[in-house]
Amino acid sequence: MLFTYKAKSKDGSIVEGLMDSLDRFSLGRELRSRGNIPVSITEKKTNPFNVVAFLEHLLERVKTAELIILTKNLSGMIKAGLSLSRALSVLQKQTKNVTLRKVLISIDDDINSGGTLSSALAKFPNVFSKLFVSMTRAGEESGNLAGALSDIGLNLEKSYALTRKVRGALIYPGVIFSAMIVIGVLMFAFVVPTLAGTFKELGVELPLSTRVIIWAGNFFSTHLFLTFAIIILSALFLVALARAKFMARYIDFVIVRLPLIGTLAKELNTARTARTMSSLLLAGVSITHAVEITGDVVQNVYYKEILSAAKNAVEKGAPFSSSFKDNPKLYPIMMSEMIEVGEETGKLSDMLLQVALFYEDEIENKTRNLSTIIEPILMVVIGSGVGFFAISMISPLYSILDDIK
Repeated sequence: MLFTYKAKSKDGSIVEGLMDSLDRFSLGRELRSRGNIPVSITEKKTNPFNVVAFLEHLLERVKTAELIILTKNLSGMIKAGLSLSRALSVLQKQTKNVTLRKVLISIDDDINSGGTLSSALAKFPNVFSKLFVSMTRAGEESGNLAGALSDIGLNLEKSYALTRKVRGALIYPGVIFSAMIVIGVLMFAFVVPTLAGTFKELGVELPLSTRVIIWAGNFFSTHLFLTFAIIILSALFLVALARAKFMARYIDFVIVRLPLIGTLAKELNTARTARTMSSLLLAGVSITHAVEITGDVVQNVYYKEILSAAKNAVEKGAPFSSSFKDNPKLYPIMMSEMIEVGEETGKLSDMLLQVALFYEDEIENKTRNLSTIIEPILMVVIGSGVGFFAISMISPLYSILDDIK
């Protein structure tokens, strides 16, 4: 979370700034460790409709691909015998991302001051997830930091590849839909006014659908730039609305019930849950803490609630599989059965890994064929639009021919 703070420095002057921290107490401790006395600490609220803040976030964020490279390189250098501080120093020189370089400098300072890598990473929750921090801490405690970092890199790589496949499958229909809107607007702006002038000269009576198309064509022709501005602003508004917290429940409800997309979303969340849990349990993280972290990793609100219920069930002594059994519409039966077998045999992490591998393969197969499935649907939509336009513009011509006869 981001906080704005005021603090009194050693020389008595008031310093102000913006800092990323887990909470107010962590930030207070950080300021005191630097010799400052906190005066006020306020969480910086983000407005989902603030386009400027959104663009700043895009420019300052650290990409998953950069984190994967960072983690693998850090693991490799530690295995090669380099000290953690020297490895971080090398990574600072290698990275081209200014934000990531600042983060690495801060982490290096903490390490040189006697802190641990996991505690230094925890100060940047927008860069390093709870999964990243917890697996790092487990690696430090077990004395196998390089191995833990290698596992984190593999987990990030698998999750990143899975997300890219799903997004890649949805790009094609998105591009076609956007092209349809642009071509439609241009056709309305340049073709319809010409036909409208012809109809006006002939004095023919126009049906309602034709009058609507002519009105839209005249508006687009007169206000072409305004039309595209409205379309772009509407798209930005919808993106901002989709990111707003109060819309999450409604959007997630729709996503898991959409044809094709819903099945893909369920399998994606199942694979992500299984792989994250497996990685954390193999790293030595307790099951309750692993479930809590997995709840932060999955994006869908309803899956978060199931994992929260699973954590409560485990704390009360109930089987871990019980919460998954109670929600077969979101988590497939295979998930709960494999978890139950894992609990009985003591190989829960192995069973979860098998679930993850199975559904990752399923997603790969579905995304490979998704464009083939979507193409006929797009053809029907495009054909319906073109047919409506053609009928609306041709029907007045038939009226003219009837009058001539």
